[in-house]
Amino acid sequence: MLNFNNESMKKFYIDYKIIIAVMLLGFLSCSDDFLERPPEDTYSLDEFYSTDEQVEASTNALYGKTWFFLHNKTLYAIAEVGGGNAFTYSSDVNGLRLLNITSTDPVLTDAWKSCFATVAQSNSLINLLPSRVGDEVDQEVLNNTLGEAHFMRALAYFYLVRLWRAVPIIENNAEHVNDPQLNTNPQEDIYRFIESDLNYAIDNLYAKTRGSNYEANGHVSKGSARALMAKVLLYQEKYDEARAMAEQVINSGEFKLFGGEQLPNESFGNLYKIENNNNEESIVAWQWTLGNYFTGNYLNTMFAYSSIINNSTYGGTFAPSQDLLNAFEPGDLRRKQTVMLPGDYYPDLPSANGPDFTVPEDIDPQNAGAGIKKYVVGKNGITDGNGGSPNNTYIMRYGELFLIHAEAILAGAQSTANPAALESYNTIRERAGLQPVNSFTFDDLLHERRIELAFEGDYWFDLGRISPQKAVEIVAAQNRGDEDNPEYADPRPTDFILPYPSSELILNPKLGEDPIPYNFD
Repeated sequence: MLNFNNESMKKFYIDYKIIIAVMLLGFLSCSDDFLERPPEDTYSLDEFYSTDEQVEASTNALYGKTWFFLHNKTLYAIAEVGGGNAFTYSSDVNGLRLLNITSTDPVLTDAWKSCFATVAQSNSLINLLPSRVGDEVDQEVLNNTLGEAHFMRALAYFYLVRLWRAVPIIENNAEHVNDPQLNTNPQEDIYRFIESDLNYAIDNLYAKTRGSNYEANGHVSKGSARALMAKVLLYQEKYDEARAMAEQVINSGEFKLFGGEQLPNESFGNLYKIENNNNEESIVAWQWTLGNYFTGNYLNTMFAYSSIINNSTYGGTFAPSQDLLNAFEPGDLRRKQTVMLPGDYYPDLPSANGPDFTVPEDIDPQNAGAGIKKYVVGKNGITDGNGGSPNNTYIMRYGELFLIHAEAILAGAQSTANPAALESYNTIRERAGLQPVNSFTFDDLLHERRIELAFEGDYWFDLGRISPQKAVEIVAAQNRGDEDNPEYADPRPTDFILPYPSSELILNPKLGEDPIPYNFD
């Protein structure tokens, strides 16, 4: 188990020997095939990577366990409550409801340590794995594994730069064990570092075509790296490059929208079922499994409005905001699969009342008068004693890539009627049962992203990348109160950059200094 505490300066910059030990204990994944490996205690460090299978297993922890503290409440407290999609009175996760978060808020520490744990474990693979493989290991297997580590390090830094802008770039944790106080580097350097890692991943990861063998889709591919690169480029307003990268993925045929015309009323909701983990639309996802507290997905507990429909003793930590409830267009099929309203019927949501579920009139988590449906799988019989399930969590879906492509063509303009942009934009609208449009504005696109990706940990980051004044106007207009008590925030342009965790500032006072350029030599 990864052990993250604030008792030592070295907890942040983990010694490489500890990292290797963690890797040996932490190979976890949602598919059985990830778990079929020899017992770790029969191998020394030098012997462990003697086969292709052992090398391939070395990245499994990077698909779940290192991300646990970010995923467990934290991402949703920031991106969904902060973005105005979710609502809660729960004191441990409501600091961003009215943008009153401080440096002592535990969600900041959890996000920080989770991202840097992923960086540390990725670094250990990147720096040590090439010298710890036997002669029988195929070079392509080694290259692909290193590509995965570079991808996950890039993903960790993509979260870090969007949350804090300037953070320290660390390529080898072992170099900083004796002097763990590091300056931050400017966000343009962070993005350059992310692009470098993703280019490495593109060059070294396997090419795939996502099919019905979902177990084969769990690990990232060249297409995954190109798709994430398109998003990274979009955030930097490198519109031409983002468009070209998105088109490479779209034209490759690797991914497809899930469900499509066969089940138009249910296809969107089916994306979030356990049996559809790693489906054709999944570009990259956190992989969860049953076992202990640090390996399960707890969204079924946190999002389900009541223990009536989950396998836990509580529910409803988060509820939909009043602002989001009012944001769905009439006829949008995503509404019922994203939020529950009184009277909604779900034929395949097992609950304490039977194999199906009708939302009662008195549904009232957090006094919101509605509940979250996305990622709620009910009493499915395969949750662990803590309420965790083996349901994947999307980090990026193919559906989002169409909106990235459309926005890249829009390229900062107020509106567009470009046929290629419209094709991508309308692809998402039509799956949602909405009429295609002949043009769209940036505000339309931002709205479409909000609805498509609600409760997937993205909207706060969208607000953080647009004009600060526009973000202020959007948040100031949101009803951030409950069903009976409207309440509004008073945001400032600086609110969309989070403070460094106070515990980290104590350990590393250089976080409070001006960032310095990174030496890429």
